[in-house]
Amino acid sequence: MVLEFVRHADGAAFLSHTEAFLLRTDGGPVSTAMWARPTPNGVTINGVYTPGARRNRGYASACVAALSQRMLDEGQEFCCLYTDLSNPTSNDIYLSIVYQPVCDSDDYLFE
Repeated sequence: MVLEFVRHADGAAFLSHTEAFLLRTDGGPVSTAMWARPTPNGVTINGVYTPGARRNRGYASACVAALSQRMLDEGQEFCCLYTDLSNPTSNDIYLSIVYQPVCDSDDYLFE
């Protein structure tokens, strides 16, 4: 498996401070993740996605782990993720690759 940087062809605004990475196997792309919101000490990993037919094979875990390690190797002190607590699959994956829970949050809608 190879993690590669992918630049959006038309320079879309949402990617101006974001870099996307694809995890490829011999059969082509299998998962993606992005990093964004850099600070002097860290970045946020987001946009994690694996197509339905490719799920449950460890691709997202490998992609997030490789991208996180790359960010640390490039000098970031930490990487963070924001997850949905109602999704035990993704939360278990992030714990298995050494991410640690920091806090929980709630959303409120005021009308």
